[in-house]
Amino acid sequence: MLNYKQLNYFWAVAKAGSIVRASERLNLTPQTLSGQIGLLEDALGVPLFLRVGRRLELTETGRLALSYADEIFQIGNELEEALRARPERHAIPFRVGVDDAVPKSIAYRLLTPAMGLASPVRIVCREDKLARLLVELAIQRVDLILADRPMPDEANVKGYSHKLGNCGITFFAAPCLAKTFKKKWPHVLDAAPLLIPGKDAAIRLPLMRWFDVHQLRPHIVGEFDDSALMQAFGQAGIGIFIAPSVIADEVQREHGVVVVGCTDEVTEQFYAISLERRLTHPAVVAINDTAHRELFATLAAS
Repeated sequence: MLNYKQLNYFWAVAKAGSIVRASERLNLTPQTLSGQIGLLEDALGVPLFLRVGRRLELTETGRLALSYADEIFQIGNELEEALRARPERHAIPFRVGVDDAVPKSIAYRLLTPAMGLASPVRIVCREDKLARLLVELAIQRVDLILADRPMPDEANVKGYSHKLGNCGITFFAAPCLAKTFKKKWPHVLDAAPLLIPGKDAAIRLPLMRWFDVHQLRPHIVGEFDDSALMQAFGQAGIGIFIAPSVIADEVQREHGVVVVGCTDEVTEQFYAISLERRLTHPAVVAINDTAHRELFATLAAS
């Protein structure tokens, strides 16, 4: 069985960067600390550190062990807090994976209702590619995923996709760039500098098809997985960029850009992916209800 005291010593040395610094923090002699780590390595059958000159460097196995140790001691801290806290004041962890194709403003609006529940909730957000987040969901390291598409059919995960809503897209440009356009919408996009979402974004293919249908050939000057970074480049006048129409006013206000045009022929969709067929988690129910009742209510009614 794993000796957690020895694991804690390993974790302390890895974080401190040296046995001497860790021994000072733990109030142990370097010899004791070194001996305990040696015993842990013997028990595991693999080296966790390599000595490079006077420095200690983690081996590949050591880096893996450190990632697990981080989680083990984080969970341990949460357990200690939960046992010490008064029940009425204890915040329930709500772990959410956010697909990096989902605009951060949309993610914020979707998650905000979870913070207003009668029972306090502490949101833990992880942003990553959908494929990796689905693995986290399968092993229950996240409770929910916010994505711009339903769960792929080929995903080897028994989960369920709950559509939160959809909306059209709006095209924005910095004022200095917008005033150079002379053509009418949508022909203003023809040969115009354009910033587009990366190839993994669900909106990418429908957007390119829309260009083909309207015989538009924009000059693509940048592709971005992160919508916030795309907006920053757009704000600087590098090119026209897109965002969901439901946050058009916010994008204009925060980035000082103007609307070039919009379309409902191309839509952004947003999903909550969970292990539940029927939503029961209070935070997930709040997110789903508010999305349908407020955020995407106008479009749903039209």
